Amino acid sequence: MRHYDLVVIGSGPAGLKAAIQTAKYGRRVAMVERSDRVGGVSVHTGTIPSKTLREAALYLSGTDQRGLYGRSYRLKPDLTIGDLMQRLEITVRHEIEVIENQLARNGIHVLRGSASFIDAHRLCVEGPDGEVEELQAEHVLIATGTRPQRPDGIPFDDEHVLDSDSVLKLRNLPRSLTVVGAGVIGVEYASLFSTLDIPVTLVDGREGLLGFMDREIVQEFMHQCRDRGMVLRLGEQVERLDKTGDGQVITHLRSGKQVRSDVVLFAAGRIGCTTSLKLENAGLEADERHRIHVNDNYQTAVPHIYAAGDVIGFPALASTSMQQGRQAACHIFQGVGCKGPADFPFGIYSVPEMSMVGMTEQELAKQGIAYETGIARLRETARGQIMGLQDGMLKLLFDLKDHRILGVHILGEGATELIHIGQTVLILGGTLEYFLETVFNYPTLAEAYQIAALDGYNRVNA
Repeated sequence: MRHYDLVVIGSGPAGLKAAIQTAKYGRRVAMVERSDRVGGVSVHTGTIPSKTLREAALYLSGTDQRGLYGRSYRLKPDLTIGDLMQRLEITVRHEIEVIENQLARNGIHVLRGSASFIDAHRLCVEGPDGEVEELQAEHVLIATGTRPQRPDGIPFDDEHVLDSDSVLKLRNLPRSLTVVGAGVIGVEYASLFSTLDIPVTLVDGREGLLGFMDREIVQEFMHQCRDRGMVLRLGEQVERLDKTGDGQVITHLRSGKQVRSDVVLFAAGRIGCTTSLKLENAGLEADERHRIHVNDNYQTAVPHIYAAGDVIGFPALASTSMQQGRQAACHIFQGVGCKGPADFPFGIYSVPEMSMVGMTEQELAKQGIAYETGIARLRETARGQIMGLQDGMLKLLFDLKDHRILGVHILGEGATELIHIGQTVLILGGTLEYFLETVFNYPTLAEAYQIAALDGYNRVNA
């Protein structure tokens, strides 16, 4: 039986960072990965694939140039799923090489197989060939991530009725698509396929999209989606799906409406990958969504067993998962208390992108905080004109009393990059005056911060 200071279950963002941090402390660490390739959901079915397909779609369809050359502009008129997947394969292969190099360079022992608890300190790893190995661990980190939820009654066949994993196995681009679920994943894929000029219908039981986002940003995004021809069926519950003889699927809504399409993508939530871990043998249990509860230091109910990443629930972002894994290792081996990710940015890789940090107008109004806004349109910047941007906005929320930045909200290309400027100023307690007095490179989209600040300044000094 091999002995380790830490056994990490899962090679996604949380597991990878925890393993590397542990190795930096000179400790013996093993990583168990049941797939034949490292990287976890983030690399193979989640973050990297969806974002890579987005970039491929924008480039090959010519969408990002239509502001300059007109709506009829196409870089590749006869776009196929193979064109998109070629770029995805290149990107995923490169990411795997980077991760494997990091693991080898840090002396991390990688075991291929499915892990389960024998007891609180012993793990069983069943390899792909059926061989079984036992590991003794002083500490364990569970970083198994999540998988798409497949509700009963939905006839998934991975051809006409898909989830967010099997959508990557499409053999042809659909002529029409219905997306059920207007969360982050549903919104990203709906806008991606809409970019390819595929008729898309987005269905959700809630009355609005992305309730945690700023309402004005979301309304602007919805306008752009409708302008591309997307149909939004909000406040509508799916009653059932019927497959037809001609290879289509009819989505029946409770209101009586019917939506006919070639493919239905069901993106209604995710559940933790914990069912095969035999948590009960270690004195642990998961909640109804198969997630594991942890304290502020990412410890489970069994103190030497930690969990991090999507498997512990909100915020379930690759960026926060990396930080959680690293901080868990710091707590295990250095006793360093973990600081929860305060004012971390949300990035939604829709078309166009959306990103935010800090508070929304809804939250400020609910808490009775006196605030004002400053808004810039990306087309107002010279760089926006060079890029052919017709839409997009940057919005600053600041305290009326001391002008401290309270929130930053961006819609438009580059939003997930631009947000970090606002994040830094917000976290450091900066004020509107920073954006008024600083100098930005010209021409850049970052100038929108100064335009928004001037707009806000003029509002309070009118």
